[in-house]
Amino acid sequence: MTMIDSIESSTQLLVEGKDPRNFFQAFIQQQYPDYQIEVRSYGGISELGEYLGGFVKIPEFGRVQSLGLVRDAEHCAQSAFGSVRSALTKAGLPLPPQPAMRSETQPAVTVLILPGHNQPGMLETLLCQSFVGDPIAECIDNFFDCLAALKVSVKRPDKARARVYLTTKPEAHVSVGVAMQKKYWDLKHAAFAPVHAFIKDLHGGS
Repeated sequence: MTMIDSIESSTQLLVEGKDPRNFFQAFIQQQYPDYQIEVRSYGGISELGEYLGGFVKIPEFGRVQSLGLVRDAEHCAQSAFGSVRSALTKAGLPLPPQPAMRSETQPAVTVLILPGHNQPGMLETLLCQSFVGDPIAECIDNFFDCLAALKVSVKRPDKARARVYLTTKPEAHVSVGVAMQKKYWDLKHAAFAPVHAFIKDLHGGS
């Protein structure tokens, strides 16, 4: 389990892994530099419950006014949200009524299930949506169509597509989180609307 240290901000954001932590830290720094949001990784999906159990026991937890949690929908956004609610319940924390809706409690709790809009998928699904309409997307489509014609199976296709997109950037080897730090993703694209709304709501709860 990821180590838990002291709490510095009244607004806390817990995300699924190191790469999403890099992504959200850079997103907030670039888009909302005045927001004091502390971003932490709780590790993998199965580690959230244990992480929250330890998190609420930190002496400084009482200063937390707004708590956000992010995880991938994977195959079912509804099941993913139910899993987060179960972890919150075990930790004795408030339950938001639905994804992207803040609980009217202390602390306020908000959950974002990626890619948003009750869709299956993950962070990379959202990132792939952000380059739809880019001429490069047609080249990427042709590449994966060619693989399909050759009956080559691609596991986690959204992760693969995001990686292929990054091959067009100056530093192609970077992770999607580092790519955010390098401003390789178009944050003005409508695909990021759920993330913008989530961050604003999270800040508004503090």
